[in-house]
Amino acid sequence: MKTISIGRGGQMVPLVGFGLWRIANDSCADAVYNAIKAGYRLFDGACDYGNEAGAGEGITRAIKDGLVKREDLFIISKLWNTYHEAHRVEEIVSKQLADWQVDYFDLYLMHFPIALKYVPPAVRYPPGWFYEDNRVEPGTASIQETWQAMERLVDQGSAKSIGVSNFSGSLLMDLLRYARIPPAALQIELHPYLAQNHLVQFAQENGIAVIAFSSFGGLSYPQSEKTAPEKVLSLLEHPAIVSIAERVHQAPSQVLLRWATQRGILVIPRSTSTERMGLNLTSTAFDLEEDDIKKISSLDIGLRFNDPMQFLGQFPIYY
Repeated sequence: MKTISIGRGGQMVPLVGFGLWRIANDSCADAVYNAIKAGYRLFDGACDYGNEAGAGEGITRAIKDGLVKREDLFIISKLWNTYHEAHRVEEIVSKQLADWQVDYFDLYLMHFPIALKYVPPAVRYPPGWFYEDNRVEPGTASIQETWQAMERLVDQGSAKSIGVSNFSGSLLMDLLRYARIPPAALQIELHPYLAQNHLVQFAQENGIAVIAFSSFGGLSYPQSEKTAPEKVLSLLEHPAIVSIAERVHQAPSQVLLRWATQRGILVIPRSTSTERMGLNLTSTAFDLEEDDIKKISSLDIGLRFNDPMQFLGQFPIYY
């Protein structure tokens, strides 16, 4: 299993992990357990996914059955927008760790550079984007306030490393100006339709590992005029991807993942199919030619699927 080093402690992380987004909580335990049996050691979760309790059950079962030890796993979770106030961070992390049934996260990310008004877990959990009556209520916490609270998680041992998700280059540059503990990772939407080459270059040059989500494109997101299936050809069916896959005798999905991992970018595809789990996990077992990388990269059209401006009508964080 190919790995890269991230964070101040030089943690070794598999290039291919298992994403937990959109896996129902009642099936998440089995999905995680089966993924561990298949060989996965990196798991990417979040408060907002609503399935951390299920993920914890799967991990606990796998440890009890002797499949892995806790130290064999690399667990990522994320701070949701409604907990950005400094005194809320430790509170919610304690709940998340209890859900996962672990003592620490290997990597803890700020999910979005957006603070929302606090919603108590007893009222609604996970709280989602809306405060009440389908209203989005911005919070008052600055990114600096939230980051400094996350740094204390490292000091206390609740997280080995911390990082960010859905940050633009300018926000990342600002964070680096005051961070006592620099971000170990940046998780962003990244696929051939949204290559984000300059952002990837900036992050990697500053020692920040890049984690790609939606590696196959994002047709499962809310559709807009730009992203409707009739307007956007699935990357898994794109002639350029299919032709390369046929030549290297791999599945199109493996080619899409290798396009990222061959450049040192971590990927976290999601699948509950054991066959596809295996395909994804073995996608680093071959190399693409440099011309293949360039050909795939040329598909970039700046198309973003995970855009709060589309489904909320506010928060232009990417522009």
